[in-house]
Amino acid sequence: MDLVQSVFYICSAMVIVFAFMVIISANPVRGALFLVATFLASSVIWILLEAEFLGLILVLVYVGAVMTLFLFVVMMLNIDVVPLKETLVKYVPVALLVIVAILAMLISVVGPSHFGSMPQPAMHAADYSNTKALGMLLYTQFAYPFEVAGVILLVAIIASITLAFRGRVNRKSQRPSDQVNVNPKDRVRVIKMPSEKKI
Repeated sequence: MDLVQSVFYICSAMVIVFAFMVIISANPVRGALFLVATFLASSVIWILLEAEFLGLILVLVYVGAVMTLFLFVVMMLNIDVVPLKETLVKYVPVALLVIVAILAMLISVVGPSHFGSMPQPAMHAADYSNTKALGMLLYTQFAYPFEVAGVILLVAIIASITLAFRGRVNRKSQRPSDQVNVNPKDRVRVIKMPSEKKI
């Protein structure tokens, strides 16, 4: 086993362990940090497979932007952890059934013949551009699925904004007509008081 396969197996084990920690972590902040570690280990695997663009995008976009924003939102929300721990135990049997069903589907689709050592990526020339090859595939052969994914993400953004919108609560606004028609005597009250006597 050479160095590349050793790094692959180490990072694969890290991905599995950190992903499991994301699921079982009761604290949302720790779960988000474990998800960041999962993304970092996954980016190393992408780079080993000579998909440098995808590995760097995984670090820059997901770890650098999305997870940072998610972490700030989770830290700003005052989430009560105790009810989460209480309801976690109730859903363990259902979760185990879902896990077994997903594993059975994966094994039936992929099959045991596909599990083995990591395949070596094809050797390319020194001037090979992974980004150019990805762009050529994305905008020629997979242009229609790419556009469909963009529309689905747009619908998801609109739906999340609609669900999160709670209406205008405690909104302060100015009414120019009320400001013009105001009577100064109703706003200002002049009080006459005697001045203090000098000592």
